[in-house]
Amino acid sequence: MINKTIEGLKSEFNILENPMDKYQYIIDIGKEKGETNHDIRSEANLIKGCVSQAWMHFESKDYPFKIVTDSDALIVKGLLGILERIINNSTLEEIKDINGSKILNEIGLGYSISSQRTNGFIGAINKIKLEL
Repeated sequence: MINKTIEGLKSEFNILENPMDKYQYIIDIGKEKGETNHDIRSEANLIKGCVSQAWMHFESKDYPFKIVTDSDALIVKGLLGILERIINNSTLEEIKDINGSKILNEIGLGYSISSQRTNGFIGAINKIKLEL
């Protein structure tokens, strides 16, 4: 499931050649997420390593896994939206094998976002792995 989702994301981002267009697309994904319907903005749900405030809540820790994310920054919200697409409905084995920087490189974002944003994305993945 994860590999299929990553391939889909790769196709979406490969259409955009300019790094600024990719950046804008991430922001658009964040805007599309809108407001979360959960009050997940708590200390327990805070994602460590993120420059912006970012939160993650597990709706299901059993298959099918489901996370809900939020951030006060649209770019981070977009990156977390991408992570939701990758994680939700995946198996535990697939999630354990995730490598955040590899995913970002595979879908063509490795050089389009800052190292701080990459670290935040990896921090979110680490939070998922620690809680499962």
